[in-house]
Amino acid sequence: MVDTVRLETAKEIIDAAEQRAQEIDNPMVITVANSEGNLVAQHRMDGAWLASVDISRNKAYTAAALDMPTDELADPTRPGESLYGLQNTNQGRMVIFGGGYPLMRDGDVVGSIGVSGGAVEQDMDVAESGVDRFDELSS
Repeated sequence: MVDTVRLETAKEIIDAAEQRAQEIDNPMVITVANSEGNLVAQHRMDGAWLASVDISRNKAYTAAALDMPTDELADPTRPGESLYGLQNTNQGRMVIFGGGYPLMRDGDVVGSIGVSGGAVEQDMDVAESGVDRFDELSS
């Protein structure tokens, strides 16, 4: 059975990501999901966009479902490419821009993080802080 991220760990991941969001002065919604893409914890910072609740959760879902960062989907989903239309599958839950990352332990996806609320680069930056914290906890 594949290990999965637990609530206590999810809270620490969210805390690290929130700290980074505060540093860049951009309120975000931060979601941590388990290895199957199901919600473990979600935090909406004061002032974060309501739309970011679903977007961050869907980024986490996508990263877990496909075992890859969501920013790696931009090129293969362009018209004429092999994954064109992917964002229209899974009841519209697939996100094809940055801010979602799988959380890996011993080569297996044990969870994921999705962040939304800023420019894509900001979402990725904040999510990477959460990934870094997860890696620290896992080592």
